[in-house]
Amino acid sequence: MSRKIVKTSKTMNVSSSLESEDISLETTVPTDDMSSSEERDGKNKITRQLIERKELLHNIQLLKIELSQKNMMIDNLKVDYLTKIEELEEKLNDALHQKQVLTMRLDNQLTFQQKDARKYQELMKQEMETILLRQKQLEETNLQLREKAGDIRRNLRDFELTEEQYLKLKGFPEDQLSIPEYVSIRFYELMDPLKKEICELQVKKNNLSEELTENRGQLRHLTETYEEDRRNYSELQNRCQRLALELADTKQLIQQGDYRQENYDKVKSERDALEQEVIELRRKHELLEASHIIQAKERSELSKEVATLQQTVTLLQRDKEYLNRQNMELSVRCAHEEDRLERLQVQLEETKKAREEMYEKYVSSRDHYKTEYENKLHDELEQIKLKTNQEIDQLRNASREMYERENRKER
Repeated sequence: MSRKIVKTSKTMNVSSSLESEDISLETTVPTDDMSSSEERDGKNKITRQLIERKELLHNIQLLKIELSQKNMMIDNLKVDYLTKIEELEEKLNDALHQKQVLTMRLDNQLTFQQKDARKYQELMKQEMETILLRQKQLEETNLQLREKAGDIRRNLRDFELTEEQYLKLKGFPEDQLSIPEYVSIRFYELMDPLKKEICELQVKKNNLSEELTENRGQLRHLTETYEEDRRNYSELQNRCQRLALELADTKQLIQQGDYRQENYDKVKSERDALEQEVIELRRKHELLEASHIIQAKERSELSKEVATLQQTVTLLQRDKEYLNRQNMELSVRCAHEEDRLERLQVQLEETKKAREEMYEKYVSSRDHYKTEYENKLHDELEQIKLKTNQEIDQLRNASREMYERENRKER
């Protein structure tokens, strides 16, 4: 705006100077009296001068008009160039703003990527720490399993405990007990009542065998007495038959004579004696039958007890076989645990190798991505610098050309 004011003031000064010259030319007309010839010559000169002056004034007016038109054109060009300069300045400001925004974005991206890289590094460190802790835990568990396997190998040979050892181990909680101690306690708890039952059954068996021998002796004695009684009974039957024959004979004799009167007392005494013997024999027979029934019942009870004892013996044999199977299963489990321990050792070595490989891959990938990221940043920064330098050069050239044009026009 200051340049416009200066140029308008210059044009006003030029126009005022031209008008003053016109006035001075108009006022310089000669007024002295001359001769006619001189007057004619003077008139001709004056007319020529007036014509020339008018032509000059006309040319001056034309020049003024052209000058005003050119000034208007210059003002328009100035306005156009000023608008262009303002637009270019706005573009430059926009470019600078975009540059700042891009730099801010780049800084933010750098910070975010650095944060991501730090987070990734922290995560990898945490993973490495967790892997190392897991490795240490696995090594510790491996050592514990080796020790436990050795203890199990040493302790699985002897499961039997005394009562003092059982009470001492029973006083500890189950968490503090080792596997062989726990197994030996369970084995003792399972076997101790069975042993007691076996001892009791053996005592019962001995007692029953003694009772059986006694009952067998009694049975033999009773069979002998029974046979004697049977022989006596057969003898008595024979005697009864003989007496019956004698009675028949006596009846015949009575029929034949007075035998009844003569032998009444004798026959009566013999009859009473025979009746008493028959009663006593019946009593003995009843006693023998009752004792025989009792002996048969006792014999059946003894046979039942023998059968139950045989069943208990078979059950004890089965329990023994079951415990032997459990012992075999425990030994098989111990072997499986040893195999598992060996597999865990192999897996531990493989995890160590995998950890080392992962760490090497992590280091190589980190270096690779770091170099790629630095190269990308360097390329982007160079591109931004080139673009900004090109835009600044273009703006400088445009402003330089504009100033040169203005200077040329002013000249």
